Amino acid sequence: MIKLINQIFSWRQHLQRLVLPITLMVLVTQLIALPAYATGVYQLPQISAGDRTWVLDEADVFSRLSKGKISGALEKLAKDTGNEVRVVTIHRLDYGETAESFTNKLFEKWFPTPEAQAHQTLLVIDTLTNTTGIRTGDAVKSLMPDEIANSVASETVLVPLRQGNKYNQAFGDASDRLVAVLSGQADPGPPIVQDNVQVESTFKSAEETDTKSSSILVIVLLIAATAIPMATYFFYQNQG
Repeated sequence: MIKLINQIFSWRQHLQRLVLPITLMVLVTQLIALPAYATGVYQLPQISAGDRTWVLDEADVFSRLSKGKISGALEKLAKDTGNEVRVVTIHRLDYGETAESFTNKLFEKWFPTPEAQAHQTLLVIDTLTNTTGIRTGDAVKSLMPDEIANSVASETVLVPLRQGNKYNQAFGDASDRLVAVLSGQADPGPPIVQDNVQVESTFKSAEETDTKSSSILVIVLLIAATAIPMATYFFYQNQG
């Protein structure tokens, strides 16, 4: 009887030693891992007027072929007209940030003076929410008024995304439209939206995937928190 009581107390001590570190691990994982992918303005590399970086694909949604095609078209636009367009994708915004506010902050960070801003266009998307922001300089507005710029961000980009997260098509179409307008050609306009029967997608969104991954991690750790002390108890019991 005394031996059994000693074993129970020993088991409780081992359980306490194991549960606390595992609990802390769960809490730290939740506090650190979830916002780890958030992108702030000052985490992005500095770009200035004249820089030949046209596409910054932080969310990694473009194929190499698509990125090369878009970059080539935007570089030719800059060479031919002096109008520069940059496309930025990010996976997750900082808490309280919107695609529009992020775009404005990044635009002013990269191009801090009216002279540097004049011939610039910046198009940004947060791929977690598929929300966009666009900002143009004063000289650009004579060719591309805000109405057209906003249509590029909210229609040309977003229509293909609503049809299945077609990022390569969305930004390829946006690039073609921006190049045409900023070259002084007629605006080809937004894509034509067809009324199709909506079929429920079998693919998880980025947010659902992140949430599922976090839930699985918590479940695994909780199982470990239960299984390890029990295994330890039976081990010591057999030793006795």
